[in-house]
Amino acid sequence: MKTEEAYIHWIKRFILFHKKRTPKEMGENEINQFITHLAVKDKVSASTQNQALCAIVFLYK
Repeated sequence: MKTEEAYIHWIKRFILFHKKRTPKEMGENEINQFITHLAVKDKVSASTQNQALCAIVFLYK
């Protein structure tokens, strides 16, 4: 999967996780909730968590 595709995937999951709220309404707290969910509930690896976080950080740039 290309970086662009991966970032789109994670940004979509982030928005859907927060019930389609616009990213403008969300911030650090919502990002932490999402990454924690990935780690605890989905049990994704640290590198996957990092990729998701990088995608979200890119979204907010």
